[in-house]
Amino acid sequence: MKLTQIRNATNRLEYAGKTFLIDPWLAPRHVLSFVDIPGMPYHVPEPVKENMAMPFYDLPLPVEKILQGVDYYLLTHIHPDHIDMAMDGTVGAPLDKAVPIICQNEADAEVLKCSGFREVMVLSQEGMGFGAAKLTQVPARHGTVVPCGEAMGVMFTADEEKTFYLAGDTVWYPEVQENIRRFQPDVIALNCAAAELVENGRLIMNDEDVWSVSLAAPEAKLYLTHMDNVAHATITRHQMRALLLARNVSEYDMPADGENIIY
Repeated sequence: MKLTQIRNATNRLEYAGKTFLIDPWLAPRHVLSFVDIPGMPYHVPEPVKENMAMPFYDLPLPVEKILQGVDYYLLTHIHPDHIDMAMDGTVGAPLDKAVPIICQNEADAEVLKCSGFREVMVLSQEGMGFGAAKLTQVPARHGTVVPCGEAMGVMFTADEEKTFYLAGDTVWYPEVQENIRRFQPDVIALNCAAAELVENGRLIMNDEDVWSVSLAAPEAKLYLTHMDNVAHATITRHQMRALLLARNVSEYDMPADGENIIY
């Protein structure tokens, strides 16, 4: 398997002969702040950050190259830092609507269909085949206080590949531990910029959560992503390295935007 960190939670995954583009947020930099979202449903604990335009950095590759050869889009949930969102409520403007897209539930599927996607698949908790790969939806909790909507994790399995756990937008909680116990993943991707909102608390993992995953899966390689591009993040890549060093966590990769990792 090969992972390419694109930007934030957007990654290209080559797995069992198929290429998945995960959480395809392809906007140019500095196009959206929290105050631009209609109705201003989200509030950052540090109010000045609400006016910081995201994403902070440009894409590391041309959009055409990112989209080239993609067999499936995989959207863990509809949020403005996981897929491009227009003011009319449609999503995924830069994407090829003929490419099949995998999502978490019927509500997200309806938005995708209204946005012009021709083949929308809701991933089941029993697992679905995509060529030689099997993808299974697993639980995620997107907030320590109140979940910021629903989100999913995904488990990838294949005979000739390592088992890959895409944890998605989640914090460490008992279901993540159960996902690890049940599937024994070899590689685990963690969204871990410790993003926070006033109404929901911390939305994704921090260094303590990463440490907890490392204890639950001591043989797994951790792939740290969703870093350095959103205003509500509270941990940068630079800070995370020091925090994990203090916790004696060393078996991880935290790629720069545009970097490839092969497992």
